[in-house]
Amino acid sequence: MSADSAATNLTNHFLIAMPGLQDALFSRSVVFLCEHSPRGALGLVINKPCDISLKSLFDKVELPLMRPDLADVPVFYGGPVQTERGFVLHEATFGEADKPEDPVYTSTMSIPGGLEMTTSKDVLEAISSGSGPRKVMISLGYSAWGEGQLEAELGDNNWLTVPADNRLIFETPVEQRYEQALQLLGLQAWMLSPDAGHA
Repeated sequence: MSADSAATNLTNHFLIAMPGLQDALFSRSVVFLCEHSPRGALGLVINKPCDISLKSLFDKVELPLMRPDLADVPVFYGGPVQTERGFVLHEATFGEADKPEDPVYTSTMSIPGGLEMTTSKDVLEAISSGSGPRKVMISLGYSAWGEGQLEAELGDNNWLTVPADNRLIFETPVEQRYEQALQLLGLQAWMLSPDAGHA
């Protein structure tokens, strides 16, 4: 890996949409990047709730939800790719004592920083029974960028980037996530107004 690609690895970072980004899907969005490499990037929007709760989602997949704390939590719109499929972002879980590095669930991507993203139904079954990860965010769909695409968008000033803070994903109220992500950079939305600087 060249020094260049190492320097631009934004895995475990937030992408924060600049005010000028008028794309309806990504306007005022905060995207958690699960993976970023020279081949492209994959992430989940963490501040665009769908009109479906986790209780409704579990009903739909015919699983009981034994976690009352999650019943009213919204499912999120993770991005425009595979919107019929669920993506579960959760705190890292660990395998058996003799293989602690093995993911507990079938289709799991380990993300530096203590999170995992799982796409297999076994994680839903574990959450359903109350034995799964405590901190979870479930989205339908994901966001993806092809080779060089994200770098071009960064060059066009569409996004700000900042190392991710897991509390923003799991503890911050949804309506505050955009402003709180900006505050990680010491910024406020008004400072980024497209009209800023005009007398």
